[in-house]
Amino acid sequence: MKILFTFPGQGAQTPHMLHQLPDNEITKKILATSSETLNEDIFKLDTKEALQKTRAVQLCILITGIVYANLLQDQGVSPDFTSGLSIGAFPAAVFAGALEFTDALNLVSLRGELMEKAYPQGYGLTSIQGLLQKKVESLVASVNCSQFPVYVANYNDEDQFVIAGSESAMLKVAELARKNGARKTTKLAVSVPSHCELLSEAAKQLAEAMEKVVLKNPRIHYLSGSTARAINQPNKIADDLAYNMSHPVYWHDAMVAAYERGARLAIEIPPGAVLTGLTKKVMEQGDAVSTCQNGLHNVVMLAKELSQEQ
Repeated sequence: MKILFTFPGQGAQTPHMLHQLPDNEITKKILATSSETLNEDIFKLDTKEALQKTRAVQLCILITGIVYANLLQDQGVSPDFTSGLSIGAFPAAVFAGALEFTDALNLVSLRGELMEKAYPQGYGLTSIQGLLQKKVESLVASVNCSQFPVYVANYNDEDQFVIAGSESAMLKVAELARKNGARKTTKLAVSVPSHCELLSEAAKQLAEAMEKVVLKNPRIHYLSGSTARAINQPNKIADDLAYNMSHPVYWHDAMVAAYERGARLAIEIPPGAVLTGLTKKVMEQGDAVSTCQNGLHNVVMLAKELSQEQ
């Protein structure tokens, strides 16, 4: 049985998430490395006020993901694939062995700053559930213009999408979506218009910074959430990480690719459980579980039980 670790994106954060990490030597070492690398007290990043900033959110998600992935590995659960949604691609690349954790910390810090600077206010993300792709794309195209920029950002499922753009444009699309039968539209806890061309300049600046970082061939298959393909070349992983903020996310396709490659257990690494719901729909003969919902011990026991059955 092949195992997939999935790492969530922005929006999964919760106040005090770093303070609530398991108290053990693995956690202490990762937290100490984080503070030393960033030259700051990382425990100041997870307050409710601090998490209003994109940089703090993304760093907290990166650190939390690396802690829990290492805890699972320490208890005998290792993945065959890693994949991350948006900022989740960074811990996915780190745990796959392609990117050093210290380099990821510095890059994610810069990533968050670039995104904040590009759109400090008035922009974000909104989810739309219950409409098919063509209808969502049509509604977005009917609103998108220089005054009301809006794009389809995430293709999460066959009837679940995320749009990115100005708040006024997203409100227009959400209203049209509800009139056309959408089950639900939700403004997400993300303050920047991720995964669209509005962030193309910020992505170029991050790519320039990544040129100074040395990546390695991954020891675990790294599955891109942007292309839904496994990437093994270091330079292509670097491009994937740098430009994923300006490229749409094809999460459903990525999970289909993992399933077709034999993944039968998808373990969502904290924080969050949204990816588990999306991935369950693909794992027809497998399972998807959230470490947050099920607990670390139960996830470890399930993984070992399923491995013995193979």
